[in-house]
Amino acid sequence: MSQPTVILATASYDHTIRFWEAKSGRCYRTIQYPDSQVNRMEITPDKRYLAAAGNPHIRLFDVNSNSPQPVMSYDSHTNNVMAVGFQCDGNWMYSGSEDGTVKIWDLRAPGCQREYESRAAVNTVVLHPNQTELISGDQNGNIRVWDLTANSCSCELVPEVDTAVRSLTVMWDGSLVVAANNNGTCYVWRLLRGTQTMTNFEPLHKLQAHKGYYILKCLLSPEFSEPHRYLATASSDHTVKIWNVEGFTLEKTLVGHQRWVWDCVFSVDGAYLITASSDTTARLWNMSSGEDIRVYQGHHKATIWPVNVYFSHL
Repeated sequence: MSQPTVILATASYDHTIRFWEAKSGRCYRTIQYPDSQVNRMEITPDKRYLAAAGNPHIRLFDVNSNSPQPVMSYDSHTNNVMAVGFQCDGNWMYSGSEDGTVKIWDLRAPGCQREYESRAAVNTVVLHPNQTELISGDQNGNIRVWDLTANSCSCELVPEVDTAVRSLTVMWDGSLVVAANNNGTCYVWRLLRGTQTMTNFEPLHKLQAHKGYYILKCLLSPEFSEPHRYLATASSDHTVKIWNVEGFTLEKTLVGHQRWVWDCVFSVDGAYLITASSDTTARLWNMSSGEDIRVYQGHHKATIWPVNVYFSHL
């Protein structure tokens, strides 16, 4: 059977990674991941490889192969890897871990090429669209900007002392950054390019998105959803909220999951959203109607981290 052209992948604490045909909801491939749970997944820019971050390693799988074995393993972290992503050309990968470090890996060479000390468990790392700055958020509430050109920390922010920064997201054009924390609050900054090479943060908005609950993921909409700009927030209150970035007004609340919603991913055109929950399901939502149009069932423990693989127009 030929591989679907519109697919997504989910991972779970049941130690599996599942590939789904997005339109039909059919699971067509399952990879056993016996070493640990999967904390995070990300696809390479060329859509060929899937990185699965576990404890304490990162495994790279071939998306187009039926082989259950990883093609590469990255092993120098010493605790749960909570963040993973790729540079736009796919030449290097970055990661963040509960061991308190942010690491950079050259995919063309073995081993870790750079390491930055955050001094607290790292929950989230994003790459600025300029490809020269990593932004990390940690369990102690610190946000740090790592200047890859200067090879040093260029900026530190603490929006709320001792309140863990759970998720970070940057607008595709580098104009905004949003940090979500364990108090249900999103902090929004406008990003300004100064006379130096470093980015300056200008406070823009404080959003009480899910007051009294954790925000487990925040995500800004992609380039091809323009002119509409949205912020999605997934929460321990079992909902996902969609906010209009113009004024940060609530557009709609996505209701359907029965437990914590851990992650969300927009389709390329921003018309759909995939969510994943501890209720062991992933759901496909129509952004216009706010209705769920597909439920993906098959995992046996908390479903974490849906990944946009070949998620194109449906």
